Amino acid sequence: MDKPLAITGFAVGAFAVILQFALTIPARMNAGRDLAEALVFFFSFFTILTNIGAVLVYAASLLRGRLSFFATPLARAAIAVCITIVGLVYATVLAKIWAPEGLFWLCDVLLHYAAPVIYALWWLTAGRSGTLQWSDAPRMLVFPVLYLVYAMMRGQLTGLYPYPFIDAAALGLGPALVNAAVVALVFLVFSFGAVALDRRLKSP
Repeated sequence: MDKPLAITGFAVGAFAVILQFALTIPARMNAGRDLAEALVFFFSFFTILTNIGAVLVYAASLLRGRLSFFATPLARAAIAVCITIVGLVYATVLAKIWAPEGLFWLCDVLLHYAAPVIYALWWLTAGRSGTLQWSDAPRMLVFPVLYLVYAMMRGQLTGLYPYPFIDAAALGLGPALVNAAVVALVFLVFSFGAVALDRRLKSP
């Protein structure tokens, strides 16, 4: 089950990211933005970065001995946490305020629903190692916390925030920072949950 799921996850994730890129960059440039701004805009979404991370984990699994960092138990578990939260936040918060159509809708379904489900299944059935320690849970926060810092700093400089719950321009800096702290706490809770699953449900 390892290889078929990894191949499926890789294909779905890579296709979705490439399609989203092909749609987003021209749309931004048609709106009067230059290429550099369009690229920064595209790569400023946690969903995109996380799905790229998942694709790299699949690639590391399929290409034995390559992309060694993404083959580590910590990287696999960290992406499991991130992509699970991507799916949950989109389904519970963002889907209510965003109604994409056509190919943008297809990208949303693949990136926010299909990719998280496939990765979760892959990690639970083949990606766990049984070697994670409780001390690994805080280490899984490095990527999401750095992202939150980047998103807040970029927002302060440009007025553009990737997600409404950290939009300091609309909410005020204080509430936005509180929301960011809550998001970080959610990541920490899920990270401990991932360690617990890894330790309890060891891969055969």
